[in-house]
Amino acid sequence: METLKNLVTNISTTGRTDPAASEQPPTALNYFPGAGDPHCPRCRGIGYLSSDAPVGDPNFGKLYPCPCRLQEIAATSNTRRIEISNLGALREKTFQNFFPYGHAVHKHQRDSLQRAFDTALAFARKPYHWLLLLGGYGCGKTHLAAAIANEVLERGEEVVFTTVPDLLDHLRTTYSPTAEVRYDELFERVRNVGVLILDDLGAESPTPWAQEKLYQLLNHRYNNQLPTVITTNLALERFEPRIRSRIVDTDLVRKVLIDAPDFRKAESDQLELSSLSLHALQTFETFDLRKAELPSEHVKTLQYALSSAQEFASAPEGWLYLAGGPGCGKTHLAAAIANERVNAGFPALFVTAVDLLDYLRDAFNPTSATTKTYRDRFNEVRETPLLVLDDFAIESATPWAKEKLMQLIDYRILAKLPTVLTTSVSRDQLGDRLESRLLNPSYCVVCAITAPMYRGSGGNKPKRKLKN
Repeated sequence: METLKNLVTNISTTGRTDPAASEQPPTALNYFPGAGDPHCPRCRGIGYLSSDAPVGDPNFGKLYPCPCRLQEIAATSNTRRIEISNLGALREKTFQNFFPYGHAVHKHQRDSLQRAFDTALAFARKPYHWLLLLGGYGCGKTHLAAAIANEVLERGEEVVFTTVPDLLDHLRTTYSPTAEVRYDELFERVRNVGVLILDDLGAESPTPWAQEKLYQLLNHRYNNQLPTVITTNLALERFEPRIRSRIVDTDLVRKVLIDAPDFRKAESDQLELSSLSLHALQTFETFDLRKAELPSEHVKTLQYALSSAQEFASAPEGWLYLAGGPGCGKTHLAAAIANERVNAGFPALFVTAVDLLDYLRDAFNPTSATTKTYRDRFNEVRETPLLVLDDFAIESATPWAKEKLMQLIDYRILAKLPTVLTTSVSRDQLGDRLESRLLNPSYCVVCAITAPMYRGSGGNKPKRKLKN
């Protein structure tokens, strides 16, 4: 107690906000150990200043942090806000690293992603209502919700990001006598935080207790119109009526439906089937037009194929048909397209026709290591945003293989999905059915490469003489 009295006495005499006090010459005797800068002429190292208010004034005797501590206080406050936000690894999810088009193929899918991105960004800059993001697994709603939280944090405002099942689990643990946080404290923090983000609403176990807690939380924020973001993949009709009535109120809630494929699924599919990693060095920069060794008419076909491939890679649309003999460069260009798209952050499935058929057949193998059905495998290939089908051949294929390839081609043409196809098959070997699809100029660019097989840059080197 005596130490506390001495500290208060020192603050009241040497730590006042009186300008004259700050002009006193510093000496070793009038500095004190404390929270502030030991060389600060205002607080003399204590870290606090007392008010000059007279006795009887409400501010009499109040202590205020010294300006020498403002940077430290700001850093501590920021650390505290980050801890409260509960973002964890989601601190890396921002608007800058979100791809507005995702892995969407159709225009309406791309439009829905762009609309969700624009709406989320507008909310992050000025949170004043509720935002409801609906969509399937992996469509990008959690990324956008986390990006909102990070934007709010950057402005120095408080936000709490939590998945609904985790929140309910935390609330349950507060009933334990050993809990570090009391139920009232945690629930109050979530109810009144400046911006609340509830991720994956509907994934919780719908027990009566859980439904009651969620209703209390949402009803409080609804009545007080506190900015709230909710993500869900559940149909709105499946929510408990009291909760549903809050989240569908168009006067307060902005609803955005994201109709886009799973980001994560597209990436995992690449790893299983795509052989693009074997063609990592085949890029547009490493493609050789072979001007020094080929006649100009052959070079022209290579140049046309190269420019067509580069144009296709910049904005994939329709079909690109690369035909030519073995080793002429068509696989190099097809791989370059896929590499260009992947490096830009978009999915591309590169596979030979033989590997594709083996992959589909393996679904019927009872000893197969994968649990994917034939339907799953066929759908993932036919619906992939960009398919590069290398070394297409059909003349020696079985009736089953021919039918599968035709099904794949027909679907992607009707669905207008970007596709690159390379083949050594001549036009007269295609047959009427394939020719009418693959060589249709309304959606397909045909590049017939006449150059002979590429044998490497060392083909013109003089031969070494054999030793006798």
